Parts: sequence; C-alpha cells; structure tokens
Amino acid sequence: MPLVTPFQNSLRFAATIGDGTGTGATFAIAATAFTNDAGVAATALPGAFNYYNLYINGIMQTADTSSVTTTAITIPGGDALNEGIPVVVQFVVS
Repeated sequence: MPLVTPFQNSLRFAATIGDGTGTGATFAIAATAFTNDAGVAATALPGAFNYYNLYINGIMQTADTSSVTTTAITIPGGDALNEGIPVVVQFVVS
C-alpha cells in the first residue's frame, strides 16, 4: 500500500513573459526572475515537489506546455507571447 502524505502545501512564484530569455524551444524564465508570495526574489525553484501547475495570463496550462528545473522553467514558444503577460508557477509539496 502506498504511503499517503499527511501534509501538503503550495509554493507560488510569479514573473512575466518579459523576464524570459531564448527563442522557440529554448525559451525559459530563470528562477531568479520570479518572486515568491512574500514578494521576495526567488533563488531557486523547488527541487522536490508532488506536481506543479503553470498559469499563463491566469489560465492553467496542460502538462506538455513546460518543463521545470531548480534553475528555470522552460516554456517552448513563450517568446511569441506579449512580454507583459503574467506567469505563475504553483508547486504542491509535502
């Protein structure tokens, strides 16, 4: 029987498309471009999490829209979006 985690929390990070670099498949937003819920600049994104949700302009994206590491979130084709569009990444951790 799998273990059930008794506690879950979420960590949110916000940035804009304009904070990203690269083009096409290599477009990414660095972890240091994000701020956390306290408005403090992030130093890294979580390395261990249950899952994450990506919101672009307030709309949750499908799983194939991005990939994430502790240093950046890659959003292929994100460079085609307006630079003022907000990006929120929510990590669910236990």
